Amino acid sequence: MLRRLTRLLLALTAVLALPATATAEAAPAARCAAPAGLLTVPVGDSAVSVYVPRGYTGRHDVPLVLNLHGSGSNGVNQLAVSGLDLAADRYGFLVAVPNGGVPQPGSPDGYTWVIPGVPNTSGQYPSPDDRDDVLFLADTIDAISARLCVAENRVYATGFSGGARMTSLLACELPDRIAAIAPVAGLRAGTPTPTGPDPTTCAPARPVPVLTFHGQADTVNPYDGGGAGYWGYSVPTAFDTWAALDGCRTAPREHRLTEHVTLTTHPACRAGSEVTLYTVSDGGHTWPGSPYPNAFPGLGKVSYEVDAADVMWRFFVRHRLG
Repeated sequence: MLRRLTRLLLALTAVLALPATATAEAAPAARCAAPAGLLTVPVGDSAVSVYVPRGYTGRHDVPLVLNLHGSGSNGVNQLAVSGLDLAADRYGFLVAVPNGGVPQPGSPDGYTWVIPGVPNTSGQYPSPDDRDDVLFLADTIDAISARLCVAENRVYATGFSGGARMTSLLACELPDRIAAIAPVAGLRAGTPTPTGPDPTTCAPARPVPVLTFHGQADTVNPYDGGGAGYWGYSVPTAFDTWAALDGCRTAPREHRLTEHVTLTTHPACRAGSEVTLYTVSDGGHTWPGSPYPNAFPGLGKVSYEVDAADVMWRFFVRHRLG
């Protein structure tokens, strides 16, 4: 018995003397780790900034939100004014903030999205030499997914103004990549014509859930339609068109949420989709709930009766591809 105990003690001493990696299986390496904060991801000849939230470990897949800036702005500014970095830290998702394909004349560090058949804010139509921004954003999803842990059935898109119009185009063109959209101050449902949206320019192969916010005091993209050549038809027309595209089966439900905010929704649409509109009666051409109300000088009131970033995330979590 003594000899057996001695052998056991010697064996235990030898084990304790081994390096820790030999005594226990090392923790699995994170397959796509990255520090919290802004990360630059190459996309072809360009690059995209991605906000990595606090608490991201790189050990499991997380959702990705494309957050598209307005005309004349850029991705980093859009991240700040939207407050989606704060929401990402709360809820644990990635936020990509790419720049549009065309520099904005007279706007240092400002860009515009290239939307086929639609003039930009300077009144100029896309050139054949302009970047294909739909393809670029598809490549952006691929590049970020190759670098970070992305749940590819949970990729969403939002944007402000011109970025909202680009977001709408993504729902038309990339319904197999984008699980849901939430444009702010710029929902579209196809290229504008004198009689409304051109149905040949938006015919997604699957119902795309849509959430949007728009101020009735918006003078840039008027709620009731009109305005510049890139705008045209009204927000209710865009809303009704998406309800038709998504095969919504019942009349919309309307509910007054606050003094100035009304919620209108089609909750029963094909394949579990829904189409939802937050109308802000006193809202300007602004992002509701923005942490930076002074980021919209001369564009009207920023509403704090609804937080667009928080509401859109709660909408996104209800929808995924597949």
